Amino acid sequence: MPSNADTRADKNAAPPLPAPLAVPVADSHTHLDMQSGTVEEALAKAASVGVTTVVQVGCDVQGSRWAAETAAAHAGVHAAVALHPNEAPRIVHGDPEGGWSRQGARTPGGTGALDEALAEIDRLAALPHVKGVGETGLDHFRTGPEGKDAQESSFRAHIEMAKRHGKALVIHDRDAHADVLRVLKEEGAPERTVFHCYSGDAEMAEICARAGYFMSFAGNVTFKNAQNLRDAVAVAPLELLLVETDAPFLTPAPYRGRPNAPYLVPVTVRAMAAVRGIDEDALATALGANTARAFGY
Repeated sequence: MPSNADTRADKNAAPPLPAPLAVPVADSHTHLDMQSGTVEEALAKAASVGVTTVVQVGCDVQGSRWAAETAAAHAGVHAAVALHPNEAPRIVHGDPEGGWSRQGARTPGGTGALDEALAEIDRLAALPHVKGVGETGLDHFRTGPEGKDAQESSFRAHIEMAKRHGKALVIHDRDAHADVLRVLKEEGAPERTVFHCYSGDAEMAEICARAGYFMSFAGNVTFKNAQNLRDAVAVAPLELLLVETDAPFLTPAPYRGRPNAPYLVPVTVRAMAAVRGIDEDALATALGANTARAFGY
């Protein structure tokens, strides 16, 4: 019988490699800077199972700089840069423990600091190897009413940025569906808009489809309590579907709770194919083409 220590080790261990996909796909949203190991190791492991491209997403200024630098150094990496929806209130309210990057917290400082941070994101968004502005949007789960104004102001600034630079807009939407859709309508969405880690239901998927928004599904589509996501996968137009890991988060079943990484994309692809009742190669073909179209690479 395994010891408690063995059981804990198993839960912390990297899941095994899935069977390779025959048709290459892209991980449309990952955070390599939050994962263990080197970028080169992560890319090689992913490529060995047919995940040949990743979109590295920044959540704050330093993480966005790292994303841009990493994309410049690796042909299989594209960058998206932004202030995460929960980052804007942290900057405005001067939370010294805020920030997402390994490099550590930034200096607190109010609305002027938010403007300064947005200016740096704007500079990064102009770079040719940066293909997206995001993840931006609204999060009513982690940020309360006191942060709503800063969050929405930041979201609107990112929308304008994406349109001006001709980049994809990558949206984080948590418990904020109606407000996210409202702001997009008020501002006018960019030509290419991606709902990262899609969290709505089938009805919202139909709204997104009518607007031409891409819907990217993560490992939580495999969770038992996520029937709303499977319903959305079933009704979303094939040409608007993307797949992602959001690694190191949202590891697909049966490995939920263990570290996620781009090489686990095939697990989610197969789950999505099963929901739609189509061949995994057909879905992978669509996913690969859709991601390239969404991010313009």
